[in-house]
Parts: sequence; C-alpha cells; structure tokens
Amino acid sequence: MRESPVSVCPVPAEQQPVNEYQELKDSWFFGWVTLDLQGYIRKLVWVWVWSWLITSPVAAASFAPQKYLMKFMLCGTAGAGAFLALTLLWLYLGWRYVRDRLLQETIFYEESGWYDGQTWTKPLEVLTRDRLLVSYQVQPILQRLKRTFGILLVLVFGGSLIWNFL
Repeated sequence: MRESPVSVCPVPAEQQPVNEYQELKDSWFFGWVTLDLQGYIRKLVWVWVWSWLITSPVAAASFAPQKYLMKFMLCGTAGAGAFLALTLLWLYLGWRYVRDRLLQETIFYEESGWYDGQTWTKPLEVLTRDRLLVSYQVQPILQRLKRTFGILLVLVFGGSLIWNFL
C-alpha cells in the first residue's frame, strides 16, 4: 500500500498551506469574501455604516451640516470609505498570503519556534492540488476583492468630481 504524500509531510498541520487556506475560509472575518454576493455586500455596507458613524463627527466639525450639507456628506463618506479600503486591504493581504503559500514549491515552516526553521519541497501531487485550489478557489476571491477596490476607486473619483463643483 502506497503512503499519501500528505501523510509524510513534516510541516506542522497549522502551517500547511491547505490548512491555512481552510482556516482563512472558515474564519469570521476572512470568510466574508466567500459569502454569496448579497452577504458580501451586506458585510461591506455594515463596515461602511459603522465607519460613517465614527467619521461623521469629524466631518461635522469641519463642515457644519446646516451650512455645508453636501461637503459634510462627502467628507463623512470619504472617511468611511477610507475605513472600508483598509478593511478590503486587510482581506486582500490575508488571501494573497495564502495564495502565495499554496503556489510555492518549497514551504518554509517552524517546528517549535523561530530558531529552527525548515523547508519542505512539495511532492508533485500536493503541488498540483494546491495550484488547482488557487485556480478555482483563491483567485476568484482575489478577483472579487480587486473589483471591489475598483468600484470604491470609482466612487471616490466621483465624489471628488462632485466636490470640485461645489
């Protein structure tokens, strides 16, 4: 009977790229991107609304809503958009890290601490599985995040155009 290459993997389970992927996918925060489109948008709107509640007092101090309502709204919206952009960046960096680990032929890992780092070269079967996982699972997630960044950039550009006409 032939042993599976995964069973002879010396990398600790929590540092194996496929397990890192599964952990990220199952996590409360990073799992947002794996939700259906409506659930994903709902989470982003939730972040934006709470961010707006934080940034609106700053916007109100800068532009009195009674006198400069449109500038107040644009300033608060831009501040909330900055929080949303940071959230998207955090999501993107987490998923990109896992993608990079899955694509690597050689995995760096630590057995018990920072001082005993080792490397392990993936067998062809494991490398093929990981690359398929990237192609069909992780790349679509990264594409969704890039599209979301693009939409946010268009909204910021539109807001700056409106600001120039005020």
